[in-house]
Amino acid sequence: MYNECYNTDVNNNKLFEQFPPVSTQEWMDKIVSDLKGADFNKKLVWRTGEGFDVKPFYREEDTAGLPFLESLPGHFPYLRGIHTANNTWLVRQDVEVSDSSAANRKALDVLMKGVDSLGFILPDAGTAGKHDFETLLKDIYLESIEVNFTCAGNHDRAVAILCEIVSERGLNPADIRGAVEADPLGRLLTDGSLCTPVEDSFDSLASMAVSAAAMPNLQTVCFNASVLSNSGAGVVAELGYALSAGSEYMLQLTARGIDAGLAASKIKFCFGTGPDYFMEIAKLRAARLLWSLVLKGFAGESCAGCAMNIHSVTNRWNKTVYDPHVNMLRTQTEAMSAIIGGADSVTVEPFDIAFRTPGEFSERIARNQQLILKEEAFFDKVADPAGGSYYIESLTHSIAENAWKLFVETEEYGGFLEALKAGRIRKDIETAAVKRKKDTSTGRLKLLGTNHFPDTKPSPEGLDAGRAFGQKTEVDCAGIKPVAPFRVSEEIEKLRIAVEKAGRKPVVFLFTIGNQAMRKARAQFAMNFFGCAGYKIAGNAGFDSVEEGINAAVESQADIAVICSSDDEYRSIAPEIYNALSGKMLVVVAGNPTCIDELKSKGLELYIHVKSDMVETLRFFNSRLL
Repeated sequence: MYNECYNTDVNNNKLFEQFPPVSTQEWMDKIVSDLKGADFNKKLVWRTGEGFDVKPFYREEDTAGLPFLESLPGHFPYLRGIHTANNTWLVRQDVEVSDSSAANRKALDVLMKGVDSLGFILPDAGTAGKHDFETLLKDIYLESIEVNFTCAGNHDRAVAILCEIVSERGLNPADIRGAVEADPLGRLLTDGSLCTPVEDSFDSLASMAVSAAAMPNLQTVCFNASVLSNSGAGVVAELGYALSAGSEYMLQLTARGIDAGLAASKIKFCFGTGPDYFMEIAKLRAARLLWSLVLKGFAGESCAGCAMNIHSVTNRWNKTVYDPHVNMLRTQTEAMSAIIGGADSVTVEPFDIAFRTPGEFSERIARNQQLILKEEAFFDKVADPAGGSYYIESLTHSIAENAWKLFVETEEYGGFLEALKAGRIRKDIETAAVKRKKDTSTGRLKLLGTNHFPDTKPSPEGLDAGRAFGQKTEVDCAGIKPVAPFRVSEEIEKLRIAVEKAGRKPVVFLFTIGNQAMRKARAQFAMNFFGCAGYKIAGNAGFDSVEEGINAAVESQADIAVICSSDDEYRSIAPEIYNALSGKMLVVVAGNPTCIDELKSKGLELYIHVKSDMVETLRFFNSRLL
């Protein structure tokens, strides 16, 4: 019946003839007309932090001539993913191992709840014997799931033991999927030093590649690029430096006699996924494209079957202590980006992992976020679901182009290791980190519940300050200063925690008067601004006269009075209010009026507005009031 109706509408009534094609120029003419003289580029074109422009709309002509656009899923250069019939991925959960038996019980439990990829986090494989690994893997069918090991050291020992267990169980080595995630470059990036000389670490990587050669689906190197994004890098820097690190590993392995095809098959990447939804989708598509070109440079067509193996983990830099359940919304869109982008496996971290040890509830929610996308939203049914989107294809090209430029620049300098030793990578990331922190402090980057529409509830139960705000001590044994992961909400959260510990919340009186629209808008802004520090807000319906407002302000015994009115009215009423309340409370003007110099000459020194640095401003008020 549906087909019959459809055929009748299209073929007989020819509905589509009622919608003639509209050219790009016609669209532009209409947009320019609607802008009423405003500059199109300034008003509607988005200049990304990655250094390229994003237009407000895209059409088929924008993708004309893009390289590799006609490539197919499952084929070189893997722009469209490795799957031809679906978009399946592995749901991964990490298990920290302090006791092998307890970790095994937890692993078996989560495997029954939808997980098909395990990540065992070991303190050091050198302290664990074969019996510990056997206990850890007891009753786990290695041929049916993916198993990954992250160790503080002695990765070669973990590979050797795993090979023994596979042999003793009589398993087909080709059925074993997973990784022993050795990453000396990543360790240098985060710690500044290694427990062994870097050349010895590369020797160990070559040895592991040989030991695991019979297991084609077991990787022995995993560059953790999520450290870059959690330290401030944008998608272009994360991808560009990841490519350079991967190239460094290929160079070091092949220089030690490892076949390029084998070396490529032993390398995987872990990317962080952040809140820029479409950018993150395009990043993973561009990553596969560029990595295939890197491998082709090493071994030509012998590496044509070595598609990039991508694990994706939700980022921590944008997760918050206050209103923490919003973190679930953040990780959900991040998981969607990773999956649509074609990640091979995904870890959704629990919503509270940044500030306390996750419990059963938060781990269950994190698992179920992926299961919903798979079992209810059917994200696994369509190969390369983003393919053909004019916007995403254009973004993919822009990211690939800029990331490749950064990759080439790094290689020309001498490669990832040399750039790391020289501090070039750290400097680049620190510059981006400063901007990200500044954008958060000024409200350009909005964190719901923290610097925008703040949650009024106190800090959550079980807050571990060391976990939430702990700073790592830098080690400089190898002459390398490590990058510093951070959360952008940390400084605002520290201010609010200081208010909670003070035992008394400063009171902010909203002195709303004059123009109805402006006073409401500025009262809302002031409420949001001071609420971010946990101050108590004393609102009101507004005052008909300055005298009425002054009496109410004095009666409130507030610590701060914020004058909320229009710029035109500030010149006359602000000095009068200041003269009446100065000495009783701090007087603040909401806005950045043109008469600001005149007001300052009359004693009004305190202002809050959209360009204010929230952290610095609230830090000042805390110092005066706590």
